[in-house]
Amino acid sequence: MGFLKELGIKEKNLGASTGIEWNATIDHGELNIVSPVDGKPIASVYLASEQDYEKIVTKADAAFRQWRLIPAPKRGEIVRQIGLQLRKYKDALGTLVSYEMGKSLQEGKGEVQEMIDICDFAVGQSRQLYGNTMTSERDFHRMYDQYHPLGVVGTISAFNFPVAVWSWNAMISAVCGNSNLWKPSSKVPLTAIAVQNILADVIKANDLPEGLFNLIVGRGSSVGEKLLNDKRIPLISITGSTEVGRHGAQVIARRFGKAILELGGNNAIILTPNADMKMALPAIVFGAVGTAGQRCTSTRRLIIHESIYDKVKETLVKAYSGLKIGDPLDEDNHVGPLIDKNAVCDFKRALVRVEEEGGKIIYGGETLEGKGYESGCYIVPAVVEAENSYEIVQEETFAPILYLIRYQGEVDNAIALHNGVVQGLSSAIFTQNLLEAEAFLSCTGSDCGIANVNIGTSGAEIGGAFGGEKETGGGRESGSDAWKAYMRRQTNTINYGKTLPLAQGIKFDI
Repeated sequence: MGFLKELGIKEKNLGASTGIEWNATIDHGELNIVSPVDGKPIASVYLASEQDYEKIVTKADAAFRQWRLIPAPKRGEIVRQIGLQLRKYKDALGTLVSYEMGKSLQEGKGEVQEMIDICDFAVGQSRQLYGNTMTSERDFHRMYDQYHPLGVVGTISAFNFPVAVWSWNAMISAVCGNSNLWKPSSKVPLTAIAVQNILADVIKANDLPEGLFNLIVGRGSSVGEKLLNDKRIPLISITGSTEVGRHGAQVIARRFGKAILELGGNNAIILTPNADMKMALPAIVFGAVGTAGQRCTSTRRLIIHESIYDKVKETLVKAYSGLKIGDPLDEDNHVGPLIDKNAVCDFKRALVRVEEEGGKIIYGGETLEGKGYESGCYIVPAVVEAENSYEIVQEETFAPILYLIRYQGEVDNAIALHNGVVQGLSSAIFTQNLLEAEAFLSCTGSDCGIANVNIGTSGAEIGGAFGGEKETGGGRESGSDAWKAYMRRQTNTINYGKTLPLAQGIKFDI
């Protein structure tokens, strides 16, 4: 395939890089990557060893010590050049994202565009690493905050956004003066290798230190655990399941490291009687079936006022019946495959469980077979009538299952159902009523990190901080002031007087 050659993907690929050199380990196992699109092998990746990890972290730490001395705007210039390289390879990389992961070609290219956008954002941020100036209570004293680079920043990314989430962390982290170490999902390592190849041209052209952008593809039980336990890595961003995040957070906390956790979501849209259904329908369907329901922000629950419930159900079934399911590289299709057959099993098990608890499948749920579906990863997105209290509804199933839940009375009742889960990532309400919208956004409204009015739960812009609450984890990535997580904060006080007054009026004479 031409896009593989363009991105430097070989039949067999090494799994550890410092941005300039690739470690040559080939005796620690091999990942054979099969596309969920057609079930065909794409390429393989040799797993890195613990020795590879040690070499990379040593070089990453050395690179940090050089990189932090470069003025932030000049670091921003490097990120600008990375953005230009990504523009050059957008079509090829977007196609690989789609083919390796299974999301639609539009979404694959959109993910690369997200990388480009965060580069542009980070370039501007490089000139805005601001601190505050405070008024001191002591005569002839000045106080201010400033921010310093942290060190080596680790990113553990998930399969569903194989490149964009890395860029949120790496580009912002880089302008803040840190070096980066990336451990991608073992389900989609080829996109990460391709990105590393794209970065290499910028690194060499600017004579940047080796170890500035690092990659390691290795086993979680060995390389992954070393990363979590490594005191040389002051911050790790983890995207994954709640179970993965809980383990990672505990290990990192024991060594007093910092963690950004982007974990599970159980995202809901509230439809009040005042909703504009023409506006709401595409947001609901895209939120539920986009990326085959494998986004952290995918719409899982639809909380509908009883007065419009039957009409909404009828409209949704009609919309779902028009979905085109198939090869995501064909832009006429709406829904591609799940990532692998295990995900299909999880989808089927969830539907069995919801029926056991009293739910009713009103559309979809089948596995597709035959021509065009040879990978065994294609399913029909499901619409299910359910109660918010069902155990399976309380969980996140990483697949396109949309639970329809009734509510009665005022919007406060819908908000209570909305908040009645352990996850807290993304949320939305559709209403033309100002009071309902403001109630949803108030301190007694949505308890999620993201709350939207008249747009869906999925498709966050890079300019806002991204993250959630409760068992979704904590911390923020991407825009707004998320950059502060990648720096250490320092409060400074300068005495430019000729005496030494103490704060709080304390006297200490010697």
